[in-house]
Amino acid sequence: MAKKPTHVSETPATQFLRRNQVAFTEHVYDYVERGGTAESARQLGVAEHAVIKTLVMQDERAQPLIILMHGSAQVSLKELARQIPCKKVEPCTPEVAQRHSGYQVGGTSPFGVRKAMPVYVEASILALPSICINGGRRGYLVEIDPRVLPELLNARAVHCASAE
Repeated sequence: MAKKPTHVSETPATQFLRRNQVAFTEHVYDYVERGGTAESARQLGVAEHAVIKTLVMQDERAQPLIILMHGSAQVSLKELARQIPCKKVEPCTPEVAQRHSGYQVGGTSPFGVRKAMPVYVEASILALPSICINGGRRGYLVEIDPRVLPELLNARAVHCASAE
């Protein structure tokens, strides 16, 4: 059996992190279609709560935004809309999300996106000692300090998590 690579070739996300001198650790796993954060957390032996999903959403005017959420939680769309504030927030279709981010769904990173979008982060993520977040391709997470999110992405903290 072939040894799993411990390094993945550069992505726009890793280029962005390196350019901004952000320390990160790479974690490669076998991507499973529809496996989500539960599968990556299981394979990597980390808590799903610390695996952060990058979700591309849009408001009522079809303006895109990114919300970063714990893998173990769902986004309360109503609460997110109230806090942004806007009338309504909904997920983008995979095609629209890919067009805005430049990443394939399942490999979306908030770093190095194609189109500048406002970024929101579930506030409790910022209290974690470290997080695993997509590094710009399927089967590839980078572990970083969550405090870089507001610093580098101007991510605004919101409270919109709802348990699954």
